[in-house]
Amino acid sequence: MASLNVGNLGEYLREQRRTAQLSLRQLAEAAGVSNPYLSQIERGLRKPSAEVLQQVAKALRISAETLYVRAGILEEREPDELETRAVVLADPSINERQKQVLLQIYDSFRKENGFDADRDKDTAETTGDGLDEAVRGGVDGQHAV
Repeated sequence: MASLNVGNLGEYLREQRRTAQLSLRQLAEAAGVSNPYLSQIERGLRKPSAEVLQQVAKALRISAETLYVRAGILEEREPDELETRAVVLADPSINERQKQVLLQIYDSFRKENGFDADRDKDTAETTGDGLDEAVRGGVDGQHAV
């Protein structure tokens, strides 16, 4: 995964929370996370998951994609590509391995269609020989496509 700049994320979250005129406790409640956990995120001591960032973004009424970029989960990209990646990463119904396989397939289609699929290699990594293995072998015993 990309190197996270959680300090910068925390400062940004604090700024957004204050702009929304919410206390730390109010935002934590609205986002469905604990007050101490949110405080640790704001102070740069914790690295939140994409799901937590999505909940916080919803509570603040800001773009989850912006938080993903601030957290280093996503690179700043064209809006459509960024939104696609953010939706996949935030989906609570699939596990992390499945999310990575979906993003790899998405990258392979973009590359096939002439779009730049070069992105953070840590986010694209899978075990073995990558996408081909993931598609052949499926994900967690299930077929990928």
